[in-house]
Amino acid sequence: MVRRHFKEIDKGDFKIIYNTYVRPHLEYCEQAWSPYLQKDKACLEKVQRRATKMVKGLKKLPYETRLKRLGIYTLERRRLRGDLIETFKILTGKERIDFFDFELADATSWLRGHSLKLYKPRCRTTLRQNFFSIRVINEWNKLPQSVIEAPSVNAFKNRLDILVRYG
Repeated sequence: MVRRHFKEIDKGDFKIIYNTYVRPHLEYCEQAWSPYLQKDKACLEKVQRRATKMVKGLKKLPYETRLKRLGIYTLERRRLRGDLIETFKILTGKERIDFFDFELADATSWLRGHSLKLYKPRCRTTLRQNFFSIRVINEWNKLPQSVIEAPSVNAFKNRLDILVRYG
């Protein structure tokens, strides 16, 4: 629909149109169903690749350069950010979800990292490794204490973005 109505658009209009009409469809329910097969990830990313080519003056540039100029991230990076935000909400009680799948690590594992480290159980199947409660643990445990101790969800998002941008 966007391509049908616009041949070329500028950066400001792209951000409004893309964030309003396209990205919500690509990110719908991504924490529950996060694609783990490369073909599924590539299929979703292909939509964003094509959309960024519509911006005036960016068509011939590489995909990563287009993303930097537009100030947006790959969909995989956004999925990881969403997973970490959802984990923060669950562990701090801001979501009404019983976190029975998350086990806090015991005190001996607190030698490094932050105070809300999670224990990662062993998985026998590849399918189980891609469940939300398993796939997020490694990335969550890598976060520094300064990000984890955020007082609110917005503060966590801001600290996470600063960490990713400069870290």
